Amino acid sequence: MQSEAVLLGLIPLFPLVGSLVIGLLYMATCNGKRLPDALYAILAVAGPAASFVAAAVVFMQLMGMPADGRVLTYTAFEWMAVGTLLLNVGFLGDTLSGMMILFITFIGTLIHIYSAGYMSGDEGFGKFFAYLNLFLGCMLILVLADNPVLLFVGWEGVGLCSYLLISFYYSDKANVIAGNKAFIVNRVGDFGFLIGMALLFWAIGAGGFDFLSLQENSDMLGIGLATAIAVLLFVGATGKSAQIPLYVWLPDAMAGPTPVSALIHAATMVTAGVYMVARFSFIYTSVPDVGLLIAWIGILTALLAAVIATQQVDIKKILAYSTVSQLGYMFIGVGLGAYSAGIFHVFTHAFFKALLFLGAGAVIHALHHQQNVWKMGGLKNKMPITYITMFIACIAIAGIPPFAGFFSKDEILVTAFSHGHYGIWLLSVITAGLTAYYMFRMFFLTFHGTPRDQYIYDHAHEAPITMTGPLMILSVGAIGAGWLGIPKVLGGNAWFGTWIGESAPAVYFSHPSAAVEYGLMALNVGIAALGIAIAYKLFFHGAQPAAVSHGWRNLVYNKFYVDEAFDAFFVRPLKALSTVCWKFFDNTVIDALVRGSRLVYQMAGSIFAVTQVGKLRFYALYMVVGISIISLYMLLQV
Repeated sequence: MQSEAVLLGLIPLFPLVGSLVIGLLYMATCNGKRLPDALYAILAVAGPAASFVAAAVVFMQLMGMPADGRVLTYTAFEWMAVGTLLLNVGFLGDTLSGMMILFITFIGTLIHIYSAGYMSGDEGFGKFFAYLNLFLGCMLILVLADNPVLLFVGWEGVGLCSYLLISFYYSDKANVIAGNKAFIVNRVGDFGFLIGMALLFWAIGAGGFDFLSLQENSDMLGIGLATAIAVLLFVGATGKSAQIPLYVWLPDAMAGPTPVSALIHAATMVTAGVYMVARFSFIYTSVPDVGLLIAWIGILTALLAAVIATQQVDIKKILAYSTVSQLGYMFIGVGLGAYSAGIFHVFTHAFFKALLFLGAGAVIHALHHQQNVWKMGGLKNKMPITYITMFIACIAIAGIPPFAGFFSKDEILVTAFSHGHYGIWLLSVITAGLTAYYMFRMFFLTFHGTPRDQYIYDHAHEAPITMTGPLMILSVGAIGAGWLGIPKVLGGNAWFGTWIGESAPAVYFSHPSAAVEYGLMALNVGIAALGIAIAYKLFFHGAQPAAVSHGWRNLVYNKFYVDEAFDAFFVRPLKALSTVCWKFFDNTVIDALVRGSRLVYQMAGSIFAVTQVGKLRFYALYMVVGISIISLYMLLQV
């Protein structure tokens, strides 16, 4: 099995080596003659592309194995042995990680190709791709890790890379602040993850701390301990996957280059929390109350983000809040025990969200980095490929059949209804309508109506093939990715759910009748169509920005002042405390100790300096006295 699974170790290695090579080349030439962008681009794309080929081979290997034994393991080397804790750098390939690495590497490769066009001519071209390769490599470590500690290494790696890429243009203070915010907020969540992981090891880690051993021994966990571990692990997920209350970093992460946003939102990082919950499904299945808490946090996050998105004017901020909202849907699925439904939405969302961000990047690139949708308009004739592909992505995220988002979102809504959680289901339906509304508000303001800034419009142009090519490929996924999970009621075989269920079995629930399921589908589509119709009425033929200086629009536009509340209750008090610590402890106590120790040594030196008179007879006397003392000590010992 080791020889068959060696590709598992190579999948993350390819982009990691690419990052190292590109980084060394960039550092060697950054102060001299610049290497051609084409060389960096070829090296950058080669790593993810090789990983995709290897991932496809692994996926085919898994498909060729019997359904009850689709597991590949590969141990690269022994990492550490501390007491009873034995950790390897090992990789686990099962139906869950196999599906994840397939679309992560595929979409990651397309984003790298797109980036070659988007970042062309940038001074930090090589550095950007070194970071981007590292980002993808860390995500692949996270997904393929066969134990929680190695997963945490990948977890922290994507956190570091997000910081480096969000603040890539560090000469702009706002970008640095955004990067710091992402890094610090995620550390809050990671604290919970670490404690949960430590508790898990203390409870059942002696029997082996790899995922397969933990799953076998999970019955030894009591309800109380399992609940505590599940909650603490989810705290980590709320940070990485931007859920209440730790969602505030993700919209600000738009400060980085647009391809970074696409990679963060579609193929890496933000889906890590959902994946982690699914990977620990053997714990969450045993504590359904924690799962219900996760589902409620998911729907409240989804609704809050959707409401905020309705009043945003920055095209990337709109998409950022849509990601927060869609992540909420994913947590509804995994929270209610329908792990395959949550991962199915991760899968479909990766295609249409990557398409949305890359399409937005093409618009921003064409408009010389203008991001305000009220400054756009009428671009469909200038950018026909971007227009068509963005339309496909908007239809997909709105949940209109037969596009990808319809099937995955419908499965989550049916799960909520079938479990009897009608409050979650109703709020999910409302959120679906809001999603369709704000996405088509963005779409109509960008591409339809008359140009609202003639100068920008006159200079707009379609993106180069390196950028439009990935858009066209992703649009195929935005249309057809959901077909892997067509439900049985529509004549499909729900293949995706069956596949993921082999690694993360769903909690059993009674499925609704065909008539009820048809009714739920019709309602979901009807609500989405209503949202699109309202957006069409208000924005298709052009509109003027509504005043946001007062009333509810101001409240929503300013994101309910959550950031200001965090600043008032956490950031400023902690800054004040750190200032006190700096001025009192560092400047007073620590400096006094340092100065005091210096004075002590000076005084001691002064005392001994008296004996240094420069006379030979005095030195001889000191030697005689010293020898006498040593001799006397030795005689007394006898």
